[in-house]
Amino acid sequence: MTTSQNPTDNTATEQVWDEEYDVVVVGSGGGALTAAYTAGVEGLRTLVLEKTPLFGGVTTYAGAAIWFPGNQIEMEGDPGDSIDLAREYLSHLLDDSAKAHYETYLETGPTLVDFLTAHPDISFTWNKFPDYFDRPGRRTGGRSIWPAPIEYEKVGEFLPFLRPALVFDRANEPHPEAPITQGRALIASLLLAGRSTGNVTFRTETPVMDLVVQDGRVIGVQAEHHGRSIHVRATHGVVIAAGGYESNAGLRTATNTPGDAAWTMSPAGANTGDLITAGIRIGAATELMGDAWWNPGIELSDGRPAVLVCIAGGIMIDGSGTRFCNEASPYDQAGRRMAGNLADGSTSGGTPREPAWFVFDSRNGGKLPAISLPGDAPERCIAAGTLVRADSVVELSEKIGVPPQALADTVTRFNDAASTGVDADFHRGEDPYDLAFAAGTGPNPALVPLDQGPYYAARMVIADLGTKGGLRIDTDGRVLKKNGGVLGGLYACGNSTASMTGHTYPGPGLPIGLSMLFGYRAVKHIAAAR
Repeated sequence: MTTSQNPTDNTATEQVWDEEYDVVVVGSGGGALTAAYTAGVEGLRTLVLEKTPLFGGVTTYAGAAIWFPGNQIEMEGDPGDSIDLAREYLSHLLDDSAKAHYETYLETGPTLVDFLTAHPDISFTWNKFPDYFDRPGRRTGGRSIWPAPIEYEKVGEFLPFLRPALVFDRANEPHPEAPITQGRALIASLLLAGRSTGNVTFRTETPVMDLVVQDGRVIGVQAEHHGRSIHVRATHGVVIAAGGYESNAGLRTATNTPGDAAWTMSPAGANTGDLITAGIRIGAATELMGDAWWNPGIELSDGRPAVLVCIAGGIMIDGSGTRFCNEASPYDQAGRRMAGNLADGSTSGGTPREPAWFVFDSRNGGKLPAISLPGDAPERCIAAGTLVRADSVVELSEKIGVPPQALADTVTRFNDAASTGVDADFHRGEDPYDLAFAAGTGPNPALVPLDQGPYYAARMVIADLGTKGGLRIDTDGRVLKKNGGVLGGLYACGNSTASMTGHTYPGPGLPIGLSMLFGYRAVKHIAAAR
């Protein structure tokens, strides 16, 4: 798809250009499209290049919470918050090396929300969702805003190119004709806003293969479009917002990233780290390679993973037949335990928990006591061997290959905890987040006993929502050199960069918020320097 005006052909001293723009944005997720819309408002002729046939990337799969403390919409829903409280919270979670970035993030967030909501196609709502850690400055009501729904018909010409929600995209089915919500609403609203400026061109099926450098400055990109190599000049800057490297098996191995390219939740054919490696080739610094936004996953009947969220019952066990985490904790913390990290972000927690199983009973008719995205029919999973059913705990342990006595002892100990309301092992139910999806009726609603056969075990995998290591950037989104200084003309945001949060995930909506905010700041810097 290509919209907007035709570019102007130009010839540089050492490179023949096929097209020329002021700004080239690589990717089409929340950060990329925020950057593109900002550039359009600034009067910069902008080209958005998306590798796949569809816009939106992994953002379209997300609920799309955005963590911007102190913004106008949050303050209307929860006026007790402040940027000072959020600063206190982050200061107790992040290293001092991240201070400049999180100060910039806090100061810019409300401004960005004001900028976006000034456009009639972009609006947000506030919903209660707790911050993830019990630290000073935490808000148990949360700080996240969410994209408001958009009517299906309003999206117009972008509809065939808007990536469907996860459940439909994985099934290769079109999204139903219904109001556009969550991550898809964010992407649709930013596409509409970018088009309205008259300065932004959107193009799919155009992977960027390399960066063009002249005299130490990035001046354009080399891409492929329908089998033809093209060179696009960017007179003011290139913004990399192409996601992480989670789908690149070789790069995962080289960086010792736990899990597998087959277990990522990113769209097929996307997020292979092409622009991260392109940056490395020209001397860009990297950081956090090997880390990701983890989540526990379960294997479906087709061998692919599903995100396991909103835990209301059941336990997670490893190959020894014992629990290894607070199952009701935020998904990144439980996922880190699976990946062999500690839930507080440390990377020294031990070896990955493989194999692992999610064990539950039949009190809900054998239904999974959690949300699986996408879902699957239990009968298909049982036939495929990814879900196991047995009449007793001992029989279940034998079928999944864990020590029978160990699993029996684990279930007994957990049931005792449910009766007293105290989980001495992992403190499940002691944090407000644990209770957000709790469904029990005992002294601790987060602890539901496993005592109604038959029993089930769903095979678990170390899944992720994307890697979080990549190019190092400054507070204006400029890519830093490995040997010091900045790479002129090159900017980045989102999972193409090393996250300012390090090994921690402070609250719902920070990944998308980081991508959007530093995409915005990158273009504001480009505009100021033109």
